[in-house]
Amino acid sequence: MCGRYVLFSDTEMQDIRDIINEVQKKVNGEIKTGEIFPTNKAPVLIKEQGIIMPEAVKWGFPGFKGKGVIINARSESAMEKPMFHKSLEEKRCVIPSTGFFEWSHSGPKDKYQFNLPGSGALYMAGLYNDYGGERRFAILTTDANASMEEIHNRMPVVLSSDEIEQWMKDYQGALDIIQSSRPILDRRLA
Repeated sequence: MCGRYVLFSDTEMQDIRDIINEVQKKVNGEIKTGEIFPTNKAPVLIKEQGIIMPEAVKWGFPGFKGKGVIINARSESAMEKPMFHKSLEEKRCVIPSTGFFEWSHSGPKDKYQFNLPGSGALYMAGLYNDYGGERRFAILTTDANASMEEIHNRMPVVLSSDEIEQWMKDYQGALDIIQSSRPILDRRLA
C-alpha cells in the first residue's frame, strides 16, 4: 500500500530536482512537492514517442461509480483487471519520490518514512491512463518484503535507477520486474 509519498528537490538530489524543474516549466509551477496526497498533481515519468519525459499527472484513477479514487494497483492481478490491464501493457510510468510513508497497524499509529538505502531518490512503478481528457496515475504494489512486513503487508514496486528504462520501454521486462523481489528499504519515524 502506498497512500502518501514525499518529493523534495534537495540540492544533493540532482535527478529529482531536474524532473521537478522540467515539469514546473511545462505547467507554470502548478505541481505539488513535499508530501504528496491522492488527487495531487505531481511529476511522473511517461514514455511519449519512445522518449521518457516528466509530466504533471493527477494521482488516482477515478473510483467506481464516480466515488473516490483508486491510488494503487496490485501488481499480481493488474493484468486481469479491466481498469489496469491495458495500462500495464502500454502505459507504464515511473513515479519519482524521495520516499514514501506508511502507518503502523498494531499499537500506536506511528508514521514511517521508507527510503532506498544510499540514495536520495526512490522510484516507484506505476500505470497511467487518460480519463475525460485528464491524465491520471496509480502506483503498483507488491507483497511487502522484510523491510516493510512488520508495518504493512503491501509496498510499492520500487525500481532501481537501472530498471527505469526497462520498466518503461519493455513489456516483458516490466513483467520480469513485478515478478522479482524488490530492494530492502530503510525506515525511520516520520
